[in-house]
Amino acid sequence: MKSNLILLVLLSIIFISCESEIKVACVGDSITNGGGKNQSSFYPSQLDNLLGEGYQVLNCGESGATMQSDGNKPYWNQKDLHNVFVYAPDIVVIMLGTNDSKTNNWNASSYERNYQLMIDTLNTLASKPQIYLCSPPPAYSSAWSISDSTIRYDVIPIVEGIAKRNNLQIIDVYNGMNQMSDLFPDGIHPNEKGINIMAEIVAKSIDK
Repeated sequence: MKSNLILLVLLSIIFISCESEIKVACVGDSITNGGGKNQSSFYPSQLDNLLGEGYQVLNCGESGATMQSDGNKPYWNQKDLHNVFVYAPDIVVIMLGTNDSKTNNWNASSYERNYQLMIDTLNTLASKPQIYLCSPPPAYSSAWSISDSTIRYDVIPIVEGIAKRNNLQIIDVYNGMNQMSDLFPDGIHPNEKGINIMAEIVAKSIDK
């Protein structure tokens, strides 16, 4: 009887501890997800370490995903969006736009419309999360027809405009990782050092 009571108390403490944690969901593409590599080496895991106790970070990235619903792999159709809703985060960090910049994907009006719809959709969560919008990192190559010019001159201004209209904070990953081509082995995905820098940029914005 005594052992059962102790177990019940311990379970209650664990439950209360988990409930008190601030839950963070990282929405993105392979730069978030890790492109099938070891998840512990990608930025949501590093972000979890940097934020420390009191935070719990979930990687909701999907390799190849686009914000545009008419892109070649819409985030809208991926299980990760469902995972966000099941997780009911207190904070959502969005970093989508790299794959939207692909030559065959890019449509400014579609990107802007779908980005706003994503924010409106996330705002229906019962947890009423605080939403942060990230500018994508620079593209140091045109691999997979990704365009740094489109990211810099089209994607980022749209993200900034949406943030302003919705009174949301921008996390400037692009300028935070500018002139760091040596940290992007394939020109698109950061290496371990680059991942740590990215996580630090995001962590500083969240943990103020």
